[in-house]
Amino acid sequence: MATKADFTEEEWKAMQRGVTGAGMLVSVGDRDFTDSFGEASAMAKYLAGQHQQNESELLRAVAGTHGSGFGLFTSPQKMEAETFEALRTATAALATKAPEEADGYRDLVLGTAEHVANAKGGVQPGETAAIDKIKQALGST
Repeated sequence: MATKADFTEEEWKAMQRGVTGAGMLVSVGDRDFTDSFGEASAMAKYLAGQHQQNESELLRAVAGTHGSGFGLFTSPQKMEAETFEALRTATAALATKAPEEADGYRDLVLGTAEHVANAKGGVQPGETAAIDKIKQALGST
């Protein structure tokens, strides 16, 4: 069973940033300021639940991240580019070092994105588009 110690610091940060970045991308996919707080809360609650209950020790640790790794004024374009780079780094590291965790990581990332999308007022077209891009970055269909 893989643990944090099996990954470089860069790979570990990429796994965490991929998860939180996915949630942030969905949130900016429908830029309604009043929804942002509810979406941030939904992401935090989902990750806290995964930190407590995920079957994988590795994924519990990944879900235990604090902060998104993005600043308040990070542009959506920069956030997207850095999130997708993090997802590529994370999935490559998992494929090499812990292939048995790869599907669980994809589920964690997509679960985060979907919880954010469903947080306020239903899923909007921009959020659906963001989730589709995240699925592509993860190699999911």
